[in-house]
Amino acid sequence: MSHAPLSYLSILRLSVPVMLAQSAIAATGVVDTLIIGLTGDKDQLAAVGVASVVFSFIYWGFGFLRMSTTGLVAQAAGADKMGEARAVLQRAILLGGLIGALVLLAGPWFERAAFAPFHITGSVEAYGEAYFGARIWGAPALLMGYGVSGYLLGAGRTGALLAFQLVVNAVNIILDVWFVVGLGLGPGGIGAGTAIAEWCGLAFGLVMVFRALRPEPNILNRLALLAVFQASRDILIRTLALLFCFGWFARSGSMMGTAQLAGNEVLLQFIAVAAFVLDGFAFVAEKEVGQAYGAGDAARLKRAMRVTSELALGFSALITLAYFWGGALIIDNAIADPEARAAALNYLPYCALAPLVGVVAWQLDGF
Repeated sequence: MSHAPLSYLSILRLSVPVMLAQSAIAATGVVDTLIIGLTGDKDQLAAVGVASVVFSFIYWGFGFLRMSTTGLVAQAAGADKMGEARAVLQRAILLGGLIGALVLLAGPWFERAAFAPFHITGSVEAYGEAYFGARIWGAPALLMGYGVSGYLLGAGRTGALLAFQLVVNAVNIILDVWFVVGLGLGPGGIGAGTAIAEWCGLAFGLVMVFRALRPEPNILNRLALLAVFQASRDILIRTLALLFCFGWFARSGSMMGTAQLAGNEVLLQFIAVAAFVLDGFAFVAEKEVGQAYGAGDAARLKRAMRVTSELALGFSALITLAYFWGGALIIDNAIADPEARAAALNYLPYCALAPLVGVVAWQLDGF
């Protein structure tokens, strides 16, 4: 397979749609937080924060479905084995559906186990359970969607990836406003809107990859399935370590009081926006490094690592500066509760440094 020379411009052309798609993902959490922050009280805001961390544990734990799919599809494409690339997609969708169904069935157990470590009041727990009980119905769709997004990225179809994510988030935003502002459903409405949006996004994504869904004869090949699990092992360990950090952070905030827990939820949205922008370069690195590896092109692999890293470093510095200059204005206009607002402002400087400090980790994750 022939490749165009890797340049800063070519990497940006691939990265910008991914950044926009990832920023759209972040926008979901931002909109959820903004709507609850402006229409509810600190108990409702804290509930969405705790429940979101719980879903991060559940869903990010299976993030290998997306990441391993990207890498294996890119390697197959680099080696001109498009039949195998299609088989990778189909395996990911089957695995995502199976795991999602198991998560849905185990929902009540997850709910009881997940809320136990948090020091939260009765009303916060009740709101959190309403959010959880509604959102869990989107589990199979979300996890199958990981396979779709991983395939699109590994195949270099970053524009299609952007369209896929925009559909999910547009539906989610519309339903959030309708369910919470219009119908007054609170955190439960936020969860329901997200679950419905995940099913709508899956339907749209399957239409986009329809040609790649023609059954391949080696979908259930034992060695190929083993390769998926081997590729996923280290990703899973990395993800669990990251999630335990987020869980510890949320639990520590809950021990400091509801106001701090609510303020932290807003600051985490700042981190999410930065992460998804920087992931634009990390995800393109996954695709470029994977294709170079599949093609046996060491020079291209090194070039991909260098160009994506230099661009990521520049953008991380810009994000940090933007948070230092404009973060307080955003917080002032996003949180109605004065105690939660003060808590968020107090720790904003630390939050602003996170993109610059963490950019190396994001890039290594992509490699």
